[in-house]
Amino acid sequence: MAIPDTFDPSQLRRGWTTGACATAAAKSAYAALLSGHFPDPVSITLPSGIEVSFALAQSKLQATVAQVGIIKDAGDDPDVTHGAMIIARVSQGPAGSGVTFKAGEGVGTVTLLGLPLAVGEPAINPAPRAMIRAAIAQIAAQHHASGDVIVEISIPGGEKLAQRTLNGRLGIVGGLSILGTTGIVVPFSCAAWINSIHRGIDVARGLGVKHIAGSTGNTSEQAIQKLYNLPDQALIDMGDFVGGMLKYLRKSPIEKVTIAGGMGKMTKLGQGLLDLHSRRGDVDLNWLAAQSGDSEIAAAMRAANSAKHAFEIAAAAQIDIGTSVAKKAWETAAAALQNPATLEIVIFDRDGGLLARYEAEVH
Repeated sequence: MAIPDTFDPSQLRRGWTTGACATAAAKSAYAALLSGHFPDPVSITLPSGIEVSFALAQSKLQATVAQVGIIKDAGDDPDVTHGAMIIARVSQGPAGSGVTFKAGEGVGTVTLLGLPLAVGEPAINPAPRAMIRAAIAQIAAQHHASGDVIVEISIPGGEKLAQRTLNGRLGIVGGLSILGTTGIVVPFSCAAWINSIHRGIDVARGLGVKHIAGSTGNTSEQAIQKLYNLPDQALIDMGDFVGGMLKYLRKSPIEKVTIAGGMGKMTKLGQGLLDLHSRRGDVDLNWLAAQSGDSEIAAAMRAANSAKHAFEIAAAAQIDIGTSVAKKAWETAAAALQNPATLEIVIFDRDGGLLARYEAEVH
C-alpha cells in the first residue's frame, strides 16, 4: 500500500480505513468480473482527491463472481481491525438496481434506530458506500457496463473482533462496521471516538431513552449503571471528550444527562476544561485546595501528590470538597450544553464508590 508523499513523515504512520480497503477490493473485483484481470495494485481516489494504491492479498474469479481480499493497514493506530482481511465479493445485480450491499461473514447488521442506516441494512456506513459506488461507476464507464452489482463485504473473524468495540451497544449485531469518512486512519485520532459518542446518542434517542450517562472510564460507567439501573444503550463511553458529547447534545437534546467520572477528571471539568486528557491540562491543586474553605487544610491539599490525595486530606478533616467540585463541574458542563435539560455530575472513587453528586436544571 502506497502512502501519499503529501503526508508528513514526522508524524505517526497513517493507515487506511475499512471503507477504503473495501472500496479498493470491490473495484479490483468488479474490474476482473468485466475483464478477467485483477488490477494489482489497485488505485482508488479518496474523498479528499488523493489517489492511493492497495496490494491484493487474495483474488478469485468465477464465471459470475469475483472476490478480492486486502489486508487492512491501520498505520500506527491501535485499531482492532489492523491486519484484518477485508474481502469484497462482487456479482452482477438485476438491471437498473445500481450498487446494492450485503453483509458477509464478520460484518454486522443494523438492528436499532438512530444510526445513519436503516434497520436490517448491512453496517456499511454512508461514506464507504459512496466511495464504493464511485469506484464501481469508474470501472463501469471504462468497460461500458451498467454498474448494476451486488457488493458483499466480509471480514473473517470480524464477529469476535466486534466484541472489542461498541457495536453491540449500538445495535450492530454479527460483526464489525465498515467505517471511514476520509479513507485515512489518523493515529490516535479523536474523530473516531467522538463519532462513536454521537452515534451512541443517536441510538439512545431512537430508542426513546430519556436519561443518558456519559462516563470517563469503565469504573464510573459500571457504577452509574448500577446506581440508576440504566440499559446499555443509555451508557455513553465519552472518555475524555465531555465537550464532544455535550456539544452534540446541544443540537440533539435528551431530557436528563449525567456525567460520571473520578476525582481527577471531574476536578478538571470543574476547572473549566472540556477535554479531560492530560495533554490539555493537569489537575490544578491550588484550585482544588480553594474548594476546601479552610486555609490550613488548603495548604496541605496544595502539597498533595494527586487529586485523590487531596480529596483524602479533605475527607480526613471532615470537609466535603466533592460537592463543591461537582457544582463547579456542573457549571462548566451547563455552559457547553446550553439546552433545557436536567444535568447531573456524579463523582466516584477508584472502586466505584459514590463521593459526590450535583443535579440541577439547565435554563
